[in-house]
Amino acid sequence: MPKARFFPALCLTLLAAFSVPQALADETAQARPVQWAQPVATQYNLYQMSPTLYRSALPDSAAQPLLEKLQITTVINFLPDADSSWLKTPGVAQVQLPYRTNHVDDTDVLAALRAIQTAQAQGPVLMHCKHGSDRTGLMAAMYRVVVQNWSKEDALKEMTQGGFGENSHHKDGESYMMKADIPQLRAALSSGACSTSPFASCVVKNWLKS
Repeated sequence: MPKARFFPALCLTLLAAFSVPQALADETAQARPVQWAQPVATQYNLYQMSPTLYRSALPDSAAQPLLEKLQITTVINFLPDADSSWLKTPGVAQVQLPYRTNHVDDTDVLAALRAIQTAQAQGPVLMHCKHGSDRTGLMAAMYRVVVQNWSKEDALKEMTQGGFGENSHHKDGESYMMKADIPQLRAALSSGACSTSPFASCVVKNWLKS
């Protein structure tokens, strides 16, 4: 091939090669369903689920300006360690509901969903665990199904394919969710019950207190 033609052809080939990854990235971004949680700050695995609900990994003190910008009024923490070590913003309520996905039950879910709904009445809410994947992912999925009336299949698809973390971390959450009785959970959430079972430890404790 003559040199006059070789260099333009080489440039076109290189341009095409560099354009492919960007095109794939654009296609991936466009393929994300609009009803799924949308990314806000990747360094914190922070996503917006609704106008008043966000999910993330464990924030730090550097995240406080961002939370103020998002007008977060309540932070719900699913870890055993309190958020007071990093969250110093006055007026932001801190709710701590530690649990583990391999021991989760309806009591944990109802406590989380009720805390979210109560806090949303005051403004936007952020819920988080350490990585923003398994514990936060399960409660996000249960919120989708119980409160927002999504199907289990749609909520599980967002949980496992939404880019929140490794799919292997979701096995326990998936197992609980597929067995969960959604109508019973909705009824308990509406009535103020702490569990769907009359023999749950929280029910017995409440009975003993009364």
